[in-house]
Amino acid sequence: MPFMAQAQEKAGAGEDIPFANTICIEGDSPEVIIEKAAHVVPTDNQLSALRNEFIAFIHFGPNTFSRREWGTGKEDPSLFALKDLDTDQWCRAMKSAGIKMVIFTAKHHDGFVLWQSRYTKHGIMSSPFRDGKGDILKDLSESCRKYGLKLGVYLSPADLYQIENPEGLYGNLSKYSERTIPREVPGRPFADKRKFKFVVDDYNEYFLNQLYELLTEYGPIHEVWFDGAHPKRKGGQTYNYPAWKKLIHELAPEAVIFGREDVRWCGNEAGGTRDTEWNVIPYSENPDTTSHFPDMTDTDLGSREQLYKGKYLHYQQAEVNTSIREGWFYRDDTDQRTRSADDVFDIYERAVGGNATFLLNIPPNREGRFSETDVKVLEEVGKRIRETYGTDLLEGASGPEEVLDDNDDTYIMLDGTKTFTVTMPQPVKINRLMLQEAVARRSERVEKFAVDARVDGAWKEIATSTNIGYKRLLRFPEVVTDGLRFRLLASRMSPSISHISAYYYAAKAPQLEVVQDAQGVVTIRPKLQDFGWKSHNQNASENLNAGYKIYYTTDGTTPDEHSEVYSAPVSVGNCTLKAVAVLDGEAGAVCTEKLGYAKSSWKPVSASSETENHPLSAAFDANPNTYWSSAETALPHSLTIDLGEEKSLSGFAYTPQTHQRKGMMAKGTVSVSSDGSQWSKAVDFEFGNLVNDPTKRFCDFTKAQKARYVRIEVTGIEGGGNSVSVAEIDLF
Repeated sequence: MPFMAQAQEKAGAGEDIPFANTICIEGDSPEVIIEKAAHVVPTDNQLSALRNEFIAFIHFGPNTFSRREWGTGKEDPSLFALKDLDTDQWCRAMKSAGIKMVIFTAKHHDGFVLWQSRYTKHGIMSSPFRDGKGDILKDLSESCRKYGLKLGVYLSPADLYQIENPEGLYGNLSKYSERTIPREVPGRPFADKRKFKFVVDDYNEYFLNQLYELLTEYGPIHEVWFDGAHPKRKGGQTYNYPAWKKLIHELAPEAVIFGREDVRWCGNEAGGTRDTEWNVIPYSENPDTTSHFPDMTDTDLGSREQLYKGKYLHYQQAEVNTSIREGWFYRDDTDQRTRSADDVFDIYERAVGGNATFLLNIPPNREGRFSETDVKVLEEVGKRIRETYGTDLLEGASGPEEVLDDNDDTYIMLDGTKTFTVTMPQPVKINRLMLQEAVARRSERVEKFAVDARVDGAWKEIATSTNIGYKRLLRFPEVVTDGLRFRLLASRMSPSISHISAYYYAAKAPQLEVVQDAQGVVTIRPKLQDFGWKSHNQNASENLNAGYKIYYTTDGTTPDEHSEVYSAPVSVGNCTLKAVAVLDGEAGAVCTEKLGYAKSSWKPVSASSETENHPLSAAFDANPNTYWSSAETALPHSLTIDLGEEKSLSGFAYTPQTHQRKGMMAKGTVSVSSDGSQWSKAVDFEFGNLVNDPTKRFCDFTKAQKARYVRIEVTGIEGGGNSVSVAEIDLF
């Protein structure tokens, strides 16, 4: 990938530094480090990936049918009992949302492949789908061409089939030797005749052979996605990443590599974003030559203080990845909830408008289609994006032509002057602003800025922010104005602004949340969102959604304007509550919450190795910010609760604590008793992927039982350590 080196544009000290994707800073003074940071730019491929903005993930495979998050590698291929497949429907739905690229999980951690690989039989070729002749990646690649979507591939380095199979190649202690990629397979010649020689072991050869297939037989590949998750290892297996990289660069010259030097993980799977996301970040090793790319999860990655700690500065953008559903794979349309359009649109604005890319997973169901629930969310999100960002309200405005011409290659340099002004021909109502720096030419340099609006002839500050980078979206209460003023407050050398535009988002009925206290009293309220302008001490929900009404039901039916009106906290008992906000006759997303018994009469009976600071009572105080934690002793751990009186019980819910993501309750048994002496097993439970997805988990009992005492014995944990922690237990 060529560097985006540009002719130097002199503007004072430090501007004779060459622009590059990676710059060494070892031994430099803080002043020189900041000057060099202002010269780190994206590659052509990185810039193209940034311009994709909104992309999709597709998780599909045996887990879709087993309803698991992580497979074992021991699955019989017949488990993948797919009968129908409609990748055109996938692409239509993604296109409707404004998605520009889809990344397909060609192989997940279980090692099951979803294309006709020459190098394994553990995959779709051994499944009943199309009598073993199906190739899902081929279908998807053809649909992508039909609908104008780019294609990327996810190939898991982890491979449980190759680990668990007695003849598996992963960690088999084979010797490194020179191998030719691709290895010829009789009767399966390649149309692409290029060959490569690498010194590798058996598993790296296997991996390279499969990479070759993916990168040469399915059209242009624009992203190769490597997951860092690894459920199990064997034999000290290592990866020859330099060989992988060389093959990718040769066969997919337009592709960025996720999880390595091109694109990094945002640090969570929940759709969380940083208030300040710098793409110029420090490295202790040269990212152009290293094979070690640790996850970066800190809140601050690229401030001046962080840059000083590195030996190299490197441009590496973040992908904000999350799933439209509770989990990466489809399970069902009843208990597995789908994100609302409010939630997805909010993540879109925070990610794309926060100098990052939004990667949304949409898992197909067992009929080979996206669920209609998911499709409706995608269509609504796309509608909001088009309605909000399809019309620039600065059209016809006067001001610096370079920031109004919608051309990334033109810009104004804020050197001596720190401001610029845009005047509209008539007042317009706005609540969104977009700003961009000329990152490909001049790096990201703005560290703090403010925007004022002219209202009734006087300037009024409407938004402040930190960096801009590739793109910054500002959200603020609506204002009617005929002029905007940008004020630079802090920067790394002289920044270059390439774009400003203004928009209006039509208020929608707010997304709701339901909170139940220990007495069983329920509060229904708008779900608060971080709009990034808290210095104004205003609430976006109150500003943008005034006048809404909330309606709710407790019998599982969908609420409407004929349902009960919510006006104050209510006691509703053990039920499934559904609530919806309505504004100007338009209903928002329905919020569904399974509510358990009131906990005020519950008492702790016993807990193994209970810690003083986190007592058992914290596990049922209706406060997810407090938690019970056991001591660091060997499993199993148990906790026993007295409900105060006999209840009819049909299931329980577990909320993990997230202060420290360890000791998460992954596996165990729930038992019940009427007298605290005689116990019967209610259910065995198993929860997966808790560390990356620490959401509330539900488990139904094998059958409803009457009991006063409940005991939970934990036999497996996630997140390390030997302690167990619980933020909240609910019973239904």
